[in-house]
Amino acid sequence: MVENLFRGARQMLAGLKPIRAPDAPARAFRDLWPGDAARGNRLLQGELEVAGSARPLSEEAGWDRGSPQWRAAALGFAWARDLRALGTDAARLRGRGLATAFLERWGTDPMAAMPEVAGARISAWLGHWDFFFATAEDALRRGVMQRLAQDVRTLVAGLPAEAAHRGALVALKGAMAGAVALDDETALARCLRFLPQELERQFLPDGCHVERSPAQHLLALQDLVEIRNLLHGAGVESPPHMAMTMDRAAPALRLFRHGDGGLAGFNGTRDEAASLLDLTLTQAQARGRSPLTLPDGGFHRLQAARTLVIADCGAPPPGRGLVGLLPRGADRFHHAGTLSFEMSVGRDRVVVNCGAAPAADPGWRDALRATAAHSTLIAADTNSSELQDTGLGRRPEIVETDRQAMAGAQWLEMSHDGYRRPFGAVHRRRIYLSESGDDLRGEDTLEAEKPTPFVVRFHLHPGVNASLQQDEQAVLLRLPSGAGWRVRAKGGRVAVEESIHLAGEPRRTVQIALYAEEGEPTVQWAISRISLGANTPGTPSTEAPAEPPRESSGTRE
Repeated sequence: MVENLFRGARQMLAGLKPIRAPDAPARAFRDLWPGDAARGNRLLQGELEVAGSARPLSEEAGWDRGSPQWRAAALGFAWARDLRALGTDAARLRGRGLATAFLERWGTDPMAAMPEVAGARISAWLGHWDFFFATAEDALRRGVMQRLAQDVRTLVAGLPAEAAHRGALVALKGAMAGAVALDDETALARCLRFLPQELERQFLPDGCHVERSPAQHLLALQDLVEIRNLLHGAGVESPPHMAMTMDRAAPALRLFRHGDGGLAGFNGTRDEAASLLDLTLTQAQARGRSPLTLPDGGFHRLQAARTLVIADCGAPPPGRGLVGLLPRGADRFHHAGTLSFEMSVGRDRVVVNCGAAPAADPGWRDALRATAAHSTLIAADTNSSELQDTGLGRRPEIVETDRQAMAGAQWLEMSHDGYRRPFGAVHRRRIYLSESGDDLRGEDTLEAEKPTPFVVRFHLHPGVNASLQQDEQAVLLRLPSGAGWRVRAKGGRVAVEESIHLAGEPRRTVQIALYAEEGEPTVQWAISRISLGANTPGTPSTEAPAEPPRESSGTRE
């Protein structure tokens, strides 16, 4: 409370001082990351697409409508990169027109003053200065620099940022870039003072980003690369915390990569091109292989031969409500998908989560955040975490994991208490991956005070063809590569139902649902490779594997 009062006073005093801005940045900037020409072309046609949510945006209208995330992207000039990707005069002129409209009309929107929005806008203006503003009319260049100087002063006065998520890092990065552009050594020194503690807040000791989202982890690592390059270009030595944080964060990103090079779909993550991840890791000068586990972040990676399983075994991060118009907790994009997993074989994704639409309207956004949209157990059609606009309400508080390995085989035992308050229940999940990678077996148990119905769901990637066998006891899967797998269950009825996959464009797909038999607390299942050419494929056992010997190597969080 006291810190908020001091922050408000500093910002008020900063707003009273006259601002004298240069006509152009003191040094050149260059945005490192590729844009999307298709999205740029849509913007030329008057429509801005943000994380799968498209709405009209023009000089005259659209900035004050849509979800908070969509508006933040519009007012933060997230679209500048996509217009630059087009590289045409029409794209340049459209960017100038939107910038003029912002300065004359939309810049007074309270959302535009939010620290993460202002920080993103400063980085976008400076990173694309040569494309949009270097040859623009004097009035536009002066207007951009004057607003930039005003935003930098407000951001610097407001440090440290209130938000507990990546938005605080975006705000700090924008303030640093603006301080360099304005040749303001005092402002830069204040930013550097708060940089080490912000890095400590943003990244857990194992390198996982605090939001537990592969997508936000990727973006936060890009932020670190930009800050390091910014300081190097300005001739300022980075604090030791920068190198140490990047050395942990870059390998941690690799844990989330499937065989096709893309990211696993946890907690607001959508498809990202493998080439972008490669570029980010190269720019970060990443060394080392992917870790098998992020003990602080709560993610595990099981791999044998070409089969890969990535599991979410961690508790959601804490929430902190709203700051201004935007959530401030690290759970802002979090899903109710505790103990869900994804599976791929080579470059073929097999079991997935449904995806995300963080910038969509609340109904569509939260449908994808729900437990039923994840490959895990759902009890009585109830989410394992309560979904709220600001993040999560009720949530798992105790999430336990035990990992064992012997002779190439791997066991992962997990549990969470997200159903304790509504049902007095605990979900326990056990996964076994054979040393050959051809046999993935599991067991889901709902330990409850009284019998509670539950369903175990496996959402399939749209590229997988699924067919329910005549005895309705198994489902045959054909992967895009032609490989065959079969899903069987014990203790539950097997069904194939409609689903959707929204990692990029929405695509229809199916899910395998295992409905627990009445009064049965456990469902056992197996996903095993078969030969589709054989008349009678082998029948894999669904029995849970024996307990691994306790002298085998393992980790416990």
